Amino acid sequence: MNTIQDLQRNEIPIKDKYCLTIDEAAVYSGIGQKKIRELSDMDDCPFVIWVGAKRLIKRKKFEDYVDRQFSI
Repeated sequence: MNTIQDLQRNEIPIKDKYCLTIDEAAVYSGIGQKKIRELSDMDDCPFVIWVGAKRLIKRKKFEDYVDRQFSI
């Protein structure tokens, strides 16, 4: 049986993660960290989730958002 510590030691590929950090989202999308922070500061941002003070990006919703944009 896997413990949480065992799972944390095994790196999950970005493409398989539900949520990404700002750094991971920037690498994944090619969009700068500053721009992702700016977008995720919007009150109605569909792809951000806050865990305390930590900002995480919901990967699939972020992809959907970017797919619908002409420019950012």
